[in-house]
Amino acid sequence: MKVENRHKIKVEYTGTLEDGQVFDTSKGKEPLEFIVGEKMVIKGFEDAVMGMEKGKSKKISIEPEEAYGMINPQLVQEVPKEQFGEDKDKIKAGMTVGIKAPTGQVMPVKVAEVTKDKVKLDMNHPLAGKKLNFEIKVVDVKKLAKKEQEELKKAKEVHACEVGCGDKCSTC
Repeated sequence: MKVENRHKIKVEYTGTLEDGQVFDTSKGKEPLEFIVGEKMVIKGFEDAVMGMEKGKSKKISIEPEEAYGMINPQLVQEVPKEQFGEDKDKIKAGMTVGIKAPTGQVMPVKVAEVTKDKVKLDMNHPLAGKKLNFEIKVVDVKKLAKKEQEELKKAKEVHACEVGCGDKCSTC
């Protein structure tokens, strides 16, 4: 059976950057399971598995636009160091800190630079702007059972994001 939209699949994978550094892998873990066409993985990865069959492998490269996007300069902002309260003197460039989004969700953010009075935060995804390489092997392909199809439909119907993201937020 070839992978199509609304199939539940399992894949083994290793993701590397252009310099060969592994940024993620399923080795030593359960294979990644997702429903194709439901935006559960990055677009380029989802596109790459379309048409593959169980047991088949391939190597792919995904441009930033089909992965985590290009670096958005608007997502790099300076904030007063005072906002970190007692921890303000512990903040160092390269650290990851949690900041509260308007939705109340805590987001991990990279500290890009620290000066005497300010902290520059980079809210871009750590893989934004990077070309990603994957070795993928499809280990299982199956059609969604009727019950799974109904649950998926029901989940879409009850979705009501507070910020009106159109299903693009991390909770969607």
